[in-house]
Amino acid sequence: MSNAPVSLSTLTTMQVGGVPSRIISCGNTQQLYDAAIELWRSDEKFHVLAGGSNTVFAEDLADLTIVHVTNRGVEIVSEDAQFVVVRVQAGHSWDEFVAWSVANDYAGMEAMSGIPGSVGATPVQNVGGYGQEVSDVITQIEFLEKGSVASVVRPASYFEFSYRDSALKHGLEGLVGWVEFKLQKLAGMSVPMKSGQITEYLGAQYGSALPLEQVRKAVLELRASKGMVISESDPDSVGCGSFFTNPVISVEKSLEFPEEMQRWRMPNEDQVKISAGWLIENAGFPKGYSIPGSKAGISNKHALAITNRGGASSAEILELARLIQERVAARWGINLIPEPNLIGF
Repeated sequence: MSNAPVSLSTLTTMQVGGVPSRIISCGNTQQLYDAAIELWRSDEKFHVLAGGSNTVFAEDLADLTIVHVTNRGVEIVSEDAQFVVVRVQAGHSWDEFVAWSVANDYAGMEAMSGIPGSVGATPVQNVGGYGQEVSDVITQIEFLEKGSVASVVRPASYFEFSYRDSALKHGLEGLVGWVEFKLQKLAGMSVPMKSGQITEYLGAQYGSALPLEQVRKAVLELRASKGMVISESDPDSVGCGSFFTNPVISVEKSLEFPEEMQRWRMPNEDQVKISAGWLIENAGFPKGYSIPGSKAGISNKHALAITNRGGASSAEILELARLIQERVAARWGINLIPEPNLIGF
């Protein structure tokens, strides 16, 4: 475990945040659990950080301890002719795991290529993209609940997954040690595609099974076109992906909006998901917008992403986010919910 003082701007994809009181680096689950148990007993204020792709830290963090999750590893637990069950350590890179699964012809996560961050963070908000969600493939999670001194393996149902949400965002406190996934063996083909964007991009029919490598390549290209793949050569990728979740509203409410607004049916037939990016652009925020004098701006590629244009402060990021929320609420009567964790504000 290391406790060297480091600015959290160097450990997050948004590249903002001050220096915490200390950083405890945990390279395996036992170190992770030991650190958490000690911190819970002391009532010390702490935050668990892994890939840093979904977190915006404030500048003043003098009273905050960071538990840095760095455990890595992928292990095949069981397999048969149809399925493989894989256990992945919490600190492992999510996209590295997706790339590994595609290379090994395991299907079920290919449309979630290019999402930054770590495996252990994905259950928290049921990460997903292009018609797939991690809850589709998670079977169980090793979890240390707050106040406990021993981890327990919990089934996926324990975490109450829903669209970009889970019990981990609503009162269930603890730490993820590893996540187990059940993937399909489909002879190098994907599961049926639930994304019209992918099938249109590839000239295929909606619901088609497509070659895994082709799906991954298409998703990475689509995400890169929106600045959603982290790249040193793309300043629009210096952010945390989508800053707001797409709102889920009633079908009745959706009738108040113009027909050209993107919308998607939800499993609950009385609800639809609508485009937060459309709401933002049609509340007067074009791509590339920034408050005069601010180093924070909306991505030039995607209205749903807030980016650091170089040397932005966390206060500038939040100022822009709040302005967007206020104008969208005033124009459309919709309260946009931030997707990243906002720590220390």
